[in-house]
Amino acid sequence: MKEQNKKNLTSTGTDIDEVKRLNAQSGLSYNRVKQALADRNRKNS
Repeated sequence: MKEQNKKNLTSTGTDIDEVKRLNAQSGLSYNRVKQALADRNRKNS
C-alpha cells in the first residue's frame, strides 16, 4: 500500500501548512504596517 501524504491539520480539518503558505504571500502583517507607520512618523517629526 502506498503511503498517503500526511497533512498537518487542526482538529477542525484546517490545513496548517496551507494557511502558513497563504499568509506568507499576503504581504505586510498588521504589526509590520504599524511599525512602518511609527518609523515614518518619527522621521517626519
